[in-house]
Amino acid sequence: MKKIKTYYTLLPLIALLASCQSDPPPANGRVLSQDSINERMITANKILTSSETDKINNYISRYQWKMKETGTGLWYMIYKEGKGKKAEFGDIVKINYKTSLLNGVNIYSSDESGAKEFEVGKAQVESGMEEGILLLKVGDKAKFIIPSHLGFGLMGDENKIPSKAALVYDIELISIEKQNQKK
Repeated sequence: MKKIKTYYTLLPLIALLASCQSDPPPANGRVLSQDSINERMITANKILTSSETDKINNYISRYQWKMKETGTGLWYMIYKEGKGKKAEFGDIVKINYKTSLLNGVNIYSSDESGAKEFEVGKAQVESGMEEGILLLKVGDKAKFIIPSHLGFGLMGDENKIPSKAALVYDIELISIEKQNQKK
């Protein structure tokens, strides 16, 4: 009986010690540090971003557009100047738009779904769209090229926008209302 009690007392201790063993090393004997993994991810991201930037530059060159690039990577060109006030954070803006991919496929437009209305700064649209709208005045017409990291990213919109797609927008800022005027 004493042997059984000792066995039952040692059994949890043995189980505890067995569960504390570390995972076996990888078959090739190499263990990557977190810094090494991070470095590899950064390199892969730079390669993907560079490839997308090349495609955007080729697109701009093909159409001979005179576009400017922001620090985040948004490309824009205001091709018709409006006379209205400039958009600000918190404004409710209304836009007409056409959206296409770099391959020329049209995917969305206000002709089909009506003008889009959103509050600037509330993350209701892509971050590249919000950034671009802040460059416009009422009546402006502009073209934006939004790289994937400012658009729908790795997932796309799971409808018409594929994964890692840069988007071309043709925008007209129709109106601006202050938040407190909208009821």
